[in-house]
Amino acid sequence: MNIIAIIPARMGSSRFPGKPLKKINGMSMIEHVYFNVKKNKMLSETIVATCDNEIKQHLENKNINFIMTSKLHTRASDRCAEALIKIEKKNKIKYDIVVMVQGDEPMVHHNMINQSLRPILKNSNVKVVNLYSEIKNKKDWHDKNCVKVIKDNSENAVYFSRNPIPYNNKFLKKKYYKQICIIPFRRKYLL
Repeated sequence: MNIIAIIPARMGSSRFPGKPLKKINGMSMIEHVYFNVKKNKMLSETIVATCDNEIKQHLENKNINFIMTSKLHTRASDRCAEALIKIEKKNKIKYDIVVMVQGDEPMVHHNMINQSLRPILKNSNVKVVNLYSEIKNKKDWHDKNCVKVIKDNSENAVYFSRNPIPYNNKFLKKKYYKQICIIPFRRKYLL
């Protein structure tokens, strides 16, 4: 099975402009993400998808695999879909699964990718998977940068929000969840 990781990255974030190139312990955020993802043995390829020349130049200097995409995308999944088509054409290969790892997940661990792939590899009816973890503090619950998720009893995500959900301004003693932006798609479902 051919599995590719695509890391969408752009400079124009409305909440944190330029974040892919911000330094963390001497390395850019995008370098941390790329090298952490690349450690995963299940992946056939890891590539950054960007629309920014500034990121392109940085990636070239660091010898990091990348592909240029349109500046018109409003969603990371759209950028990944365009990148996938270009990569498949260039490599003359069709990938079965695309793991989208957001370019602002520097703490991603290669085992998280394995965890995200398990359901999609185990069950051919699963088209997309979202990792999630428990929100343990009130600060994250109120943080608009933390995407909250409500799931059903079968572990299906039913609702995502940047606002606290349920919204009542009270962090109660119950379990709340946040999205971890490692999202594998079946090829056709992404496209």
